Amino acid sequence: MATTTKRATKQTKATASKHKSVQKQVESQERAKPAKASGSAKKAKQAGARHHPSNPLPAQHQEKPGKESRLRPRPQFKAPEYVGSGKLDDMVALVTGGDSGIGRAVAVLFAREGANVAIVYLNEHDDAEATRQAVEAEGRECLVIAGDVSDAMFCDDAVAQTVEHFGHLNILVNNAAFQEHSDTLEALTEEHLDLTIRTNIYGYFHMARAVVPYLGKGGSIINTGSETGFFGNPKLLDYSATKGAIHAFTRSLASNLVERGIRVNAVAPGPVWTPLNPADRKAEQVKSFGESNPMGRPAQPEEVAPAYVFLAAPSCASYISGAILPVMGGPTG
Repeated sequence: MATTTKRATKQTKATASKHKSVQKQVESQERAKPAKASGSAKKAKQAGARHHPSNPLPAQHQEKPGKESRLRPRPQFKAPEYVGSGKLDDMVALVTGGDSGIGRAVAVLFAREGANVAIVYLNEHDDAEATRQAVEAEGRECLVIAGDVSDAMFCDDAVAQTVEHFGHLNILVNNAAFQEHSDTLEALTEEHLDLTIRTNIYGYFHMARAVVPYLGKGGSIINTGSETGFFGNPKLLDYSATKGAIHAFTRSLASNLVERGIRVNAVAPGPVWTPLNPADRKAEQVKSFGESNPMGRPAQPEEVAPAYVFLAAPSCASYISGAILPVMGGPTG
């Protein structure tokens, strides 16, 4: 069962309603526009032993916030070739957006490396339960907490619940995000802009501020940035701006916390096959998602998650702080 409160439940319902409201506004504008013909498909590259799905992906669209259980093909998060070696033994990690996508894959690999995990999510209860089961299959414990990271009181409560349940806290992964494209600056409504900033920026600040008193020396904060934070995106003006801000926040917080022995880094992925994207695009556009990447396909969550393990593990990254680690499938820009 998800750990939550009446206030948090009310807040998650209101925020999920905002997600859907912004999505409907954008989709209403787009229905009046003629569809553009897509270009020819790029042949996908496979750089590992395990085959990952490539374009064209099945045409599909989801209502926000999106559910991993409804994606086809299902995102690959189990990383069967990844062998744990105790890098995070006896640690506790809190992962926001841990119900699906990158967050789920990170939670699973953290557990494989010996950590207990708390995941925070909005209201995707079935997906969160699947993450819990996957973490427990690795022999570790998973606490699931539903709530809205844009609410500072909820973030404080989620951290308090985690520390009360596990006794301590070592790692925060800020990963929850809102993304909805907008074709023009004029079409970007105040509601849309506010929701993106509050989720993607306020949420990271709130969670970091809540965990810092508990981390201590050897603690680690890992933020999820994006290639859009480096290169921008003409249809993701607000989202790109928040990701650029996350990169700057990462470097600044790393400098702020270095005297306390807390490392702060970020992972900046390229396109990744998660519910975030089919809930942001028309069904036909999803078919070519990630096709322009140098590898000609989107990453699977299991291909991104090891970067978080590397940054979280003191044995690997004790001298790394303020880094933005790109996981983009090759040179881009």
